[in-house]
Amino acid sequence: MVKRPDMRVLVEQFAEDVAKQTDAIWQGDHRTGNKHAKRYMATFRKLRAIGDAGRDALAALLAHERPDVRVMAAAYLLRHRTTESMEVLREAAKGSGLIAFEASQAIKRWEEGTWALDPA
Repeated sequence: MVKRPDMRVLVEQFAEDVAKQTDAIWQGDHRTGNKHAKRYMATFRKLRAIGDAGRDALAALLAHERPDVRVMAAAYLLRHRTTESMEVLREAAKGSGLIAFEASQAIKRWEEGTWALDPA
């Protein structure tokens, strides 16, 4: 019997790697940032492999204290939780800086039909 991954642990890992990527970018360490980006992408693939229950678990991050974590979770959940994700992205896009830019890019890709982080 294959052991199912603990979704809470995966969600925490996703949030941790997003935060570490952002922190590395602010410090000018893009190599470390890229390492953490690869990790959260791999973590999302594990959550996606669980199905909608994995996506629903990730949705808890839409209310995370860090805006970078909220925005990244929203970007990955656009297809599954469109309304909630767009609310998070639109709110973040009102600001300035990297997080606002990332949010506006996710919205743009979604609206132009080129978004593909979690294909159906």
